[in-house]
Amino acid sequence: MGKHFSGLEEAVYRNIQACKELAQTTRTAYGPNGMNKMVINHLEKLFVTNDAATILRELEVQHPAAKMIVMASHMQEQEVGDGTNFVLVFAGALLELAEELLRMGLSVSEVIAGYEKACKRALEILPDIVCCSAKNLRDTQEVASLIKTSVMSKQYGNEDFLSKLIAEACVSIFPESGHFNVDNVRVCKILGSGISASSVLHGMVFKKEAEGDVTSVKDARIVVYSCPFDCTVTETKGTVLIKNAEELMNFSKGEENQLEAQVKAIADTGVNLLVTGGKVADLALHYANKYQIMVVRLNSKWDLRRLCKTVGATALPKLTPPTPEEMGHCESVHLSEVGDTQVVIFKHEREDGSISTIVIRGSTDNLMDDIERAVDDGVNTFKVLVRDKRLVPGGGATEIELSKQITSYGETCPGLDQYAIKKFAEAFEVIPRALADNSGVNSNEILSKLHAVHQEGNKTVGFDIESESAAVKDMLECGVLEPYLLKHWGIKLATNAAVTVLRVDQIIMAKPAGGPKAPSEKKDWDEDHDH
Repeated sequence: MGKHFSGLEEAVYRNIQACKELAQTTRTAYGPNGMNKMVINHLEKLFVTNDAATILRELEVQHPAAKMIVMASHMQEQEVGDGTNFVLVFAGALLELAEELLRMGLSVSEVIAGYEKACKRALEILPDIVCCSAKNLRDTQEVASLIKTSVMSKQYGNEDFLSKLIAEACVSIFPESGHFNVDNVRVCKILGSGISASSVLHGMVFKKEAEGDVTSVKDARIVVYSCPFDCTVTETKGTVLIKNAEELMNFSKGEENQLEAQVKAIADTGVNLLVTGGKVADLALHYANKYQIMVVRLNSKWDLRRLCKTVGATALPKLTPPTPEEMGHCESVHLSEVGDTQVVIFKHEREDGSISTIVIRGSTDNLMDDIERAVDDGVNTFKVLVRDKRLVPGGGATEIELSKQITSYGETCPGLDQYAIKKFAEAFEVIPRALADNSGVNSNEILSKLHAVHQEGNKTVGFDIESESAAVKDMLECGVLEPYLLKHWGIKLATNAAVTVLRVDQIIMAKPAGGPKAPSEKKDWDEDHDH
């Protein structure tokens, strides 16, 4: 039998404690004025970020109960792609308040029943709080204004610039059919310059150099090979007996001619750009130069696949001349220098290109990683809006409104559930509170102001982050909006996680199995010392 904690006293309170600590860690990173965390993971890689999903992925959370909350926020990351911190902070608040209820003497099942009722009610109220919908997702200006909130919480200060870039990238590849794939927005990070030098390109950018002498091709016809660009070596081992010098000459010549024939056959189909996934032999390169074929080598299979998708090519498994269907096409491919990094750019002029790349410039790797996360969140927000165009006000407005309505709902409920329902409503206040605390404003003052304004029926008023003092303003007017689905899933997942943690009343840890211990190494037991 391993360690054994049982009864309410031990397990539930310990679990709640662990989850509270986790939530407090990420609470300070919530919102535009959130602090950054420095996380050093088990491989000693340094992350500087305030993206909760990244922090959690790199922190290996050991405690089983806290793991549940981490899983909930991962689900949020997969489902919506943003709002992970919301899940954590909210679940932490629910548990903290559950602890108060349990200490008051409610039973766990009553708390759970109340929470589940309140959650259901919250999801019913949420559609009423929707303040507007995205009208046209092909309008870059509009998309940029909607993505801004999500980017703001990661990169405060650069949000205008970044959201424009992301909007441009998303809109340019948003297909007529309306199915948006997040993978089609690529990010390429190149050191140097500053954030403001970042740009969007239609097509792909690879941090690679061209192998041969040809460095730019207009109107490229592209063939993609997933094998090395080299002469085929026979599988079977053969022994060749060479009698005189002449035979030796002919022997190597045969190989050369064969390779030249292969390259010529490829060139004859009109190909002027060859992309390979393997190594490029010197001899093969020589012939490629002779026939004016540009050679680019990509190491990763992913890049090959994406490139095939961009240019409409088929990856061929061996060096055969391609048929016209298997060839890809691209307006211009050229070698370019960004900063001091050589890049190959596959550029599409036509607007509906299937892939766009955001080139991020920054002074340090950590900074660019963080911008990349902001871009990820922005792109995901766009995807969520494609699925559901409804938006709710940000800045804690939605939370206060929910809090208000659920409190009044709790008052109509008979029985002991009502305490739990009211606590659920109180838990929502933790979001505007975290925003206020991180901005260094008195949070109690903000909450009382918000409650007062919401009592008068102004649903869209939230905490004004920009102001110096404790001020509130209409979020709809200043464009701080969040996707409806983000809140919907966040509330659902956080409640589920909190309830799951509360349902646990024992943690039984299995001890490592018994049996004889492995002999401990003696330092120098193999050297006989003559005593």
